[in-house]
Amino acid sequence: MLILTVAISSMAQVNKTLSQYHIYAGNTHSHTIITMSHGAQWEKIPNRKPYMKIDSQGVSHSENKKLKPDWRQLQGLPSVHYALARNNGFDFYVTTDHSQEAGFHPTSPISAAWLATDEEATEATDQDFVAIRGYEHSENNGPGGKGHINVINTATYLNALAPGIDLQHLYKWLDTVSSNDDGPVVATFNHPGAHQYDNWAYRDPKITDIITMLEVINSGYHIHYKGFINALDAGWKVSPVCGLDNHSLWGITNKNSRTFVLATAKTKNAILDAMKNRRTYAALDHNIQCKYTVNGKVMGSTLNKPDIFKFDIYINDSDTKNLKDKITKIDIVTDGGKVVKTYSPTPAYSIHWSPVIKNSDNKYFFIRVWNASGGEARHGSDPKKPMAWLAPVWTGR
Repeated sequence: MLILTVAISSMAQVNKTLSQYHIYAGNTHSHTIITMSHGAQWEKIPNRKPYMKIDSQGVSHSENKKLKPDWRQLQGLPSVHYALARNNGFDFYVTTDHSQEAGFHPTSPISAAWLATDEEATEATDQDFVAIRGYEHSENNGPGGKGHINVINTATYLNALAPGIDLQHLYKWLDTVSSNDDGPVVATFNHPGAHQYDNWAYRDPKITDIITMLEVINSGYHIHYKGFINALDAGWKVSPVCGLDNHSLWGITNKNSRTFVLATAKTKNAILDAMKNRRTYAALDHNIQCKYTVNGKVMGSTLNKPDIFKFDIYINDSDTKNLKDKITKIDIVTDGGKVVKTYSPTPAYSIHWSPVIKNSDNKYFFIRVWNASGGEARHGSDPKKPMAWLAPVWTGR
């Protein structure tokens, strides 16, 4: 009787933990017309080089292109992106134009383009949709590591291509920069290679709690799984996101991949809080619902060095008329990308799985999900590959 009582109490606690969160779908990486140096608005001029020129101030200029006659149908201001995202079912949308663009020069918190982007985000936000301003910090020069990082909700910005601005400078700056009104400052590693960012160097506890996300999915189909594993093994506590990385309007209406957050409300503050606390997942599907707890703690949490891990996993897809959206497999993955447990249920639209893992050594666990179609993919969907990656839980070791 005592065992039964404990089991019921435990399940009630798990349900209470998850019941406070709503799942919202959006995009954490996009480029508007402010990213003027490249995008769908341009067509190349034959036999003219170079493609882009970076001047002595680190500002990008187009050198071999001209605007297409119909460019306004292909690319637009942040306000156009926000409106189109809202109309296509996004709950939130982050604009992240390159900070080295001419429109952001000179780098200043009172840059006209920087202020206008924030104003348009504020005007686009209401109880049904959240628009957020960020920027892409594109460190292409080195030394001290290369790689792109989305910096979200800061009051000002840096130009990564300006003299003296490297990754270490960015990491120190992120610890001191003010947030832009509601919500914390957060950041995400973008489209990472396996050994990006000087092989995941310069990590300390402060920056670990600011760069809390990593693009496992970029542009709707590029999968950066090895970078994710290597970042986790290097001690970065990052959760998966999907950046459409769209340099056009087309991606908003045609790409199904999404970043999902578990947030307490559809507000800027709550969505950024979910990102800060790593309650995110990335999927090659626009509406798959995923959530789980371990020992009663929600995904993204850090536990206190337990030896037994009790998972409670819920996966659901509402497209019950589409046979290809049935869930076919779930993996639990740990350090080094090792799969420690797999569940292959009778394919179904709704799956609840509660495995238990005993372990005294590993640093993290996360979950991968398969469905019958494989989700959106560049060269056709592949049901043999995962279509969703969920935030880890860290063991505290």
